[in-house]
Amino acid sequence: MNKTQKPSSSLRASSSSSTNNSSSSSRQQKSLGYSKEQSSKQKTTSSSGQEDGEEISTSVKLDVCKTFEEMDLSDDLLRGIYQYGFTKPSAIQQRAIKPIIQGYDLIAQSQSGTGKTATFSIAILQMLNIKQLHPQAIVLSPTRELAQQTQKVMSYLGDYLHAQVHACVGGNKVGEDIKKLEQGVHVVSGTPGRVFDMIRQQHLNVKHVKVLVLDEADEMLSQGFKEQIYQIYRMLNNTQIVLISATLPAEVLEITQQFMTDPIKILVKRDEITLEGIKQFFVSVEKEEWKFETLCDLYNSLTVTQAVIFCNKRDKVEWLAKQMKKHNFTVSFMHGQMPQKEREAIMEEFRKGQSRVLITTDVWARGIDVQQVSLVVNYDLPQNRENYIHRIGRSGRYGRKGVAINFVTEQDVGVLKDIEQYYSTIIEEMPAKIDKYL
Repeated sequence: MNKTQKPSSSLRASSSSSTNNSSSSSRQQKSLGYSKEQSSKQKTTSSSGQEDGEEISTSVKLDVCKTFEEMDLSDDLLRGIYQYGFTKPSAIQQRAIKPIIQGYDLIAQSQSGTGKTATFSIAILQMLNIKQLHPQAIVLSPTRELAQQTQKVMSYLGDYLHAQVHACVGGNKVGEDIKKLEQGVHVVSGTPGRVFDMIRQQHLNVKHVKVLVLDEADEMLSQGFKEQIYQIYRMLNNTQIVLISATLPAEVLEITQQFMTDPIKILVKRDEITLEGIKQFFVSVEKEEWKFETLCDLYNSLTVTQAVIFCNKRDKVEWLAKQMKKHNFTVSFMHGQMPQKEREAIMEEFRKGQSRVLITTDVWARGIDVQQVSLVVNYDLPQNRENYIHRIGRSGRYGRKGVAINFVTEQDVGVLKDIEQYYSTIIEEMPAKIDKYL
């Protein structure tokens, strides 16, 4: 498919109502006052209104919308935004929502916990023609849990619009997906495999799809997902592409050149990406077998609202959960090999606070939002250094305080130093009195 010339999106939003038919208009940057010769680096303000020192680099000079009202969103969408609990747009929302609505291809990199999901959700909801009950946008995510969470967030934000958003993921019955798609939906949030199957079998009509969002783009475009993404992309026509992730390595940016048209880039400098508000510590553990005793000592000395413990292997997740239960700790555990329904039930219990400690693999690291989490323990340091930011971003969501504790054996010292260098951060040895940070 030739995408060197891309007409305007028919999903372009009306500033007065998201239910109006949108008119076509030029996507030339000149018409919006965006100059490719211009770039911007600014100190930004967090959604809480406190200076966070985050440095945003943009490929073009963008309008910065300090309030949601400045974005010309529909009244019903604004009601949904405020009902969800947002008061002011975060740094990435201030810059990314409007260009997405205006039809631009966009690459947005922002820290975990700064409202990336709401960024593309708000933009898509504003762009929808609600009167036409057919798929107008597809959001792809690397995990079932993230796809389902996106569906919930978008449904909540679009409550007053009566937006129909369906989670199309593996693990659910195919018949249920087919039935829902035949009834009609506005947005599909799903995993690449199931979405591709639904398109290929002609249950998901992509004729009117004008926006494709790749959430957690670094993972989506890794070797495991790249081919499926390309297959889905080839089935779409004249599609606006939005990539959003906390990390965007150089090789991913190179891949995007193959299927994005002059994308606007909104990037956070890598050395600014470690989260403000999250204290990072390490605990030296001489031997692997001593980690469990260290963990028990830690939990006996702390009062934690909710916590997540990360292990690299599912066998270790199950072993650690069993050991903690033997020592009278109430924990739940989850990994990618568990049945989908069981994973959903565990996630729901954890979200509701019925479970306070969750032991898991990296299946939980990307984008899963439980706002009460105040502590993350890396029982094992991540095998991929870019997963570190996704893991520790589970604590301190949306400006709250959080703590990340890393268990480090002698073999892990080099890995820890590599993480520090990669993110230009300092991970300190855990002090005796850590309660004050929680």
